[in-house]
Amino acid sequence: MDKFKNLKIRGDKPVLLQVLPSLESGGVERGTVDIAKAARDAGFISIVASNGGKYEKDLEEAAIRHIKLPLASKNIFTILLNIYRLKKVIDKHRVDIVHARSRAPGWSAYFAAKIAKVHFVTTFHGTYSMNGWMKRFYNSVMVKGEKVIAISDFIAGYIRQFYELPDDKVVVIHRGVDLDTFDPKKIDLNALAHAERVLKPHKDYPVIFMPARITRWKGQDFILRSLGRLKTKEYVCVFSGKYKEGSQYVEELRELKTDLNLRGNVSITDAIERMPAAYKRADLVISGSLKPEAFGRIAVEAQAMGTPVIATDIGGSKETIIDGETGFLVPANDDEALANTISKVLSMSTSERQKFASRSRAHVEKHFSLAQMAEKTIGLYKEVLCA
Repeated sequence: MDKFKNLKIRGDKPVLLQVLPSLESGGVERGTVDIAKAARDAGFISIVASNGGKYEKDLEEAAIRHIKLPLASKNIFTILLNIYRLKKVIDKHRVDIVHARSRAPGWSAYFAAKIAKVHFVTTFHGTYSMNGWMKRFYNSVMVKGEKVIAISDFIAGYIRQFYELPDDKVVVIHRGVDLDTFDPKKIDLNALAHAERVLKPHKDYPVIFMPARITRWKGQDFILRSLGRLKTKEYVCVFSGKYKEGSQYVEELRELKTDLNLRGNVSITDAIERMPAAYKRADLVISGSLKPEAFGRIAVEAQAMGTPVIATDIGGSKETIIDGETGFLVPANDDEALANTISKVLSMSTSERQKFASRSRAHVEKHFSLAQMAEKTIGLYKEVLCA
């Protein structure tokens, strides 16, 4: 095909193979599906290899091939066998470029691509622990790509802190939000009704929404201590995310709710499925992470929906929020600063909220759209295939 005439490929169309542990849930998985679709739309033959999961259905509906392999395993023998399995996939489908998105399957993909003599690209998704040489070596597969995609400037800096790489090897491509899905004008009544059932608003009280896995580093206890400083009790706060019933941290949160007299204000619930509607129904979204977020998807999605968001002033959120204009940044674990900012947001007038919503939506459209992420990623693939 003419549009691929400058690419060094094995067939009529370039073939992309993305490799990751599973397709169960999360930003890595969602991003893989998004890029699989974007590559298909750009004329690539798009393939995904993983251990499977709920996003398999999305690939099936998009007519994108999924190859199920035990890529979630960290067993050394399985990793070695996966080299052989992936090499067979590369040869059978005449793959031109392998894109690895996680460490254990990344090692298998790296050696399979090397043996098959095809291109290898990686995405560095998080702040992997670098404690000890073994950890650093294990993580090093994520910088072995011809190009290494960092999902934020923060992650690019983190990579360079531990690995000496040429300046042009690390490419920052921020994660993108699907602006059609996260559009406040396109939320249907059924989705809003679902959000009402989950968030359970009380009377005319504002709803504070914190969507995050219930775990210590996400900062739910920090949020509770901040709420305890508020002068008003006229609000509802919902912690929504995966959690293990009876876990020590969940029990600590419940005890802290009681100690701070917040039992009637704060609830803990499972992760909500219809996130855009929940953002729309909420009056305030909080991302209270005590460790740096690699990107900070929650803050960007909330801005896309025009809902005021407060995030901690660390990691990727510093890149995605313009403090005071499209959201608010507070120091991590500063109860007083967060309480003051919550009070400020809850006291905003309707006109102030409308202006805020307009600015935050425009900010995401300009810098963090799915279309931009896809365009930059496909451009990177083509650059690699021209080399």
